[in-house]
Amino acid sequence: MTDARELPEGYPSEWEADVVLRDGSVAHVRPITPSDADAIQAFHARQSAESVYLRFFAPIKRISDRDLERFTHVDYVARVALITTVGEEIIGIARYDRLEGASGPTAEVAFNIADSYQGRGVGSVLLEHLATIGSDHGVRRFVADVLPQNRRMIGVFEDAGFEVTHQFDDGVIAVSFDIEPTARSQAVMLSREHRAESVSVRAVLHPSSVAVVGASRRTNSIGHRLLQNVVEGGFTGTVHPVNPEASEVLGRRAVARVSDIGEPVDLAVIAVPAPAVVDVVRDCARAGVKAVLVASAGFAETGPDGAALQDALLRTARTSGMRVVGPNSFGIINADPDVRLNASLAPAIPAPGTLGLFSQSGALGIAVLESASRRGLGISAFVSAGNRVDISGNDIMQYWIDDDGTDVVGLYLESMGNPRKFSRIARHLAAGKPVIVIKSGISAYGVPPGHRVRLTRARPGAFDAMLRQSGVIRVENVHQLLDVGQLLLHQPLPGGPRVAIVGNSDALGALTADSCLSWGLEVAHGPVSIPSGGSAEEFRAALATAFDDPEVDSVIACFVPPLMTADEEVASALAEEAAKHDKPCVATFLGMRGVTEALSAASPDPRGRRSVVPAYTMPEDGVRALVAATRYGEWRVRDHGQRVSPDGIDRARARALVHEVLAGSPDGRQLRPDEVTELLAAYGVAVWPTVSVAAADDAVRAADGLGYPVVLKSVSPLVRHQGGLTGVRVDLSNAEAVRTAYAALDARLAPLHANRFVVQRQATLGVPCVIGTAEDPLFGPVVSFSVGGPPTELLDDVAHRIPPLTDVDVADLVGSVRAAPLLHGHRGAAPVDLAALHELVARLSVLADDLPEVASLELNPVNAHEQGADVLGAEVALAPAPVRTDTGRRALTS
Repeated sequence: MTDARELPEGYPSEWEADVVLRDGSVAHVRPITPSDADAIQAFHARQSAESVYLRFFAPIKRISDRDLERFTHVDYVARVALITTVGEEIIGIARYDRLEGASGPTAEVAFNIADSYQGRGVGSVLLEHLATIGSDHGVRRFVADVLPQNRRMIGVFEDAGFEVTHQFDDGVIAVSFDIEPTARSQAVMLSREHRAESVSVRAVLHPSSVAVVGASRRTNSIGHRLLQNVVEGGFTGTVHPVNPEASEVLGRRAVARVSDIGEPVDLAVIAVPAPAVVDVVRDCARAGVKAVLVASAGFAETGPDGAALQDALLRTARTSGMRVVGPNSFGIINADPDVRLNASLAPAIPAPGTLGLFSQSGALGIAVLESASRRGLGISAFVSAGNRVDISGNDIMQYWIDDDGTDVVGLYLESMGNPRKFSRIARHLAAGKPVIVIKSGISAYGVPPGHRVRLTRARPGAFDAMLRQSGVIRVENVHQLLDVGQLLLHQPLPGGPRVAIVGNSDALGALTADSCLSWGLEVAHGPVSIPSGGSAEEFRAALATAFDDPEVDSVIACFVPPLMTADEEVASALAEEAAKHDKPCVATFLGMRGVTEALSAASPDPRGRRSVVPAYTMPEDGVRALVAATRYGEWRVRDHGQRVSPDGIDRARARALVHEVLAGSPDGRQLRPDEVTELLAAYGVAVWPTVSVAAADDAVRAADGLGYPVVLKSVSPLVRHQGGLTGVRVDLSNAEAVRTAYAALDARLAPLHANRFVVQRQATLGVPCVIGTAEDPLFGPVVSFSVGGPPTELLDDVAHRIPPLTDVDVADLVGSVRAAPLLHGHRGAAPVDLAALHELVARLSVLADDLPEVASLELNPVNAHEQGADVLGAEVALAPAPVRTDTGRRALTS
């Protein structure tokens, strides 16, 4: 981080970002400053003659003082320069200079990457950041002159997903491209981010050498337990105890510092008092350690002093290119037999399996691991993030996307620092592997000490909507997480909601059927109940009939042990029959829970895994798990649509208006009606004109200008939100009707100070709707939809989605409110033009995503009718743009 005393006026600190490079290491991107002159001269001196020639087209041995001053003195608007650093060393430089007189808003760009860092993605990161900054300042096109032999630089431009044009002239290739994000450029950026973060986490979970710092001889110390667990867990790599006061710990040679080890260390596990942690991390940096796991407590969870210590920890690690797990972490586990890493406080590694677990809480981590072991569920990896100063659930999900050893993911989230990024990563992960999340809430009460997060103002429905958009399965507790997990791990996904119920108890069958119906499943077969004294073969035959029924998607087996038939015989029959079919099966067996040997098939499947029917102590638990699997299966196979991209959008016009308003009102303000009309028009949304009137004669003149018939209505909030207080007169077809209506409303509302009137053209009879957006500190833009009227407001029948939206998301948003049948033609009414309504929502979602300065926007009412959707009223408030947690450029959360 740059020293604040050296920052020039106008220094844009919001451009600073820590980024993960292609090899998984961390670098820092920041704007250039005049004080960087010496470091840039040193950077130039380290470059090869070829690199210097490719950048300057000449063999310049030393940058002149004049050029150095020009390079380092920029205005951060028309002339912008960024540097990338690792430690105090510059590893990359990028700049643009706005060109005067060029066709359109164009800037010339130049890049210079350290020889030792070429091929590690530094140029790609700098291009992303520079393009985003340029776009924010009105630049639309980058141009560059590149020597033909500089194929690497040309490749950076082309590989970024931009449409690059080339023109060869006088021995130089003139390159140009528009920097407005495209679907391809965004996909490229996200793909690179995913690969880099996945590689970064893999280095943490697959170390070849581990140092345990604070490895005490005292058996009751955390350091001793961590070292003992690493050793006794059978870690396949090298283990180094670090203790300045001992020559050996647990029979292994100990050293005073990590830097004394004398060989590479991939992961340092730190368990020393909090005040000593930063010095240990500095020593790890000197030793070239790739990542640190900080088990020590005493950081942000303890108050301001601890928070300052946590900041210093992060700054020290990031400056040195290291990733951090923790602090206050319970540890990490990799159960892969080729690794067998137990760098945690759990006494033993659970059996190897394919369930990946992430927990922010150490206590919940213990509960999850113990419960998984009791149920016979093996895990692939476990990570406790603690205060998650760096590595978070988002990073771990990036790793699990690529991990062949993980089939199902379970997350316990106490807080969420970047829900927009969570949403897109979870959607990517859930497309191939189920993601189960425990999240009790998003209020201030759910945020534990030490977790620095922005508090949301959005309704709870926004969080639920985000999870649904992402295909995430939300559960309430560890019990439910493992109920769902054991089904998804061992059974195929349901093909639909139709179930068969087979058992040996009428009462249990009826209870199961009632539970299915209450959760929205269809009982298509049964309940079939064999006699209580029936044999295992009778049970097998009933099951075979249920599985073979083409109208059945899933089978539920409910078994109460009778006096005559052994549990094992029935369980074996069930396991063998289920293994023959590609339909999921859950079982309720008294006394059985989880994954048991009795319910496992005798022969493995082609992947070498034996099919297992998961057991539940009560049928409701099995049904709830089956419902979760069914809904997830439906999400997996459905068309998720294409990201909405309406035509006819003039972003430059909208941004100019926003900047003009905020220049005159830096704290923000409500837009005037003409400004609202202009802003929405830039996104292809037309607002019906209204004319404010203060007298009957004004109303008549307005009606004459708009054309009859017209509506006279009060715009007072008092009238708007009280259903029993009428403030509107419709179907006014002449001047006399307008005068009469004005007199009546004025007499009624003047005593309430609600006589603020407008005249508007009469709209086609339709369904009133409300479409809105709000910029939330945590979620960013949140789009909402409801059918207008007091019943909807009172019943909170409002749906939410978080941009960017696909066309399917838009349709789901409109169709998910309980009042949606009104849009399809209720009781003989004509159905509304849903395509027009969807188009309006799509345009508003793009506006909200583009313009964080739009603090709130409401289209109310939107009159949806058979021929279209008309915006009859709109209000917009602007505020200074917040720093969103997920921007258009790659950056780690700080």
